[in-house]
Amino acid sequence: MAGDLPEYYFRIRENGAAVFKVDTENRQRRIEMDQIAVVNIKNGEVKPQGERKLTQADMAEIEGWMARRTALLAQRDIDDIHRAVDYLNLTTHWVQSKASDAQLENVTDALLLAMHDLRSVLVRKKAERMLAETPQGETD
Repeated sequence: MAGDLPEYYFRIRENGAAVFKVDTENRQRRIEMDQIAVVNIKNGEVKPQGERKLTQADMAEIEGWMARRTALLAQRDIDDIHRAVDYLNLTTHWVQSKASDAQLENVTDALLLAMHDLRSVLVRKKAERMLAETPQGETD
């Protein structure tokens, strides 16, 4: 088992991770984890733990993890939005076929405001993209 363990372990935190170096080459053959750094994914900051100096190998592993983690979080954001579209469709079906008057009274204003806000932002962003794609001097 010990031979299968990675050299580094990343304990996920709110904005990044605590980075540990995994050691299985000790006399007791126990798994030891020595914290070497704290990573902030939002601002890219890597703080060595204590007086430790990170090696090039440490930094390469940390930077690789940061790139993979950032890509994973971006993918999760898109997945969440696709799920939101599904929920909107399910909500429409619920409103049309199952909701009671009391239930509709409970949610209608909040849904209308949220949908109006979302629509306004989507329309503005779409217009900005369309303007950015139009070559200068070209008009209809």
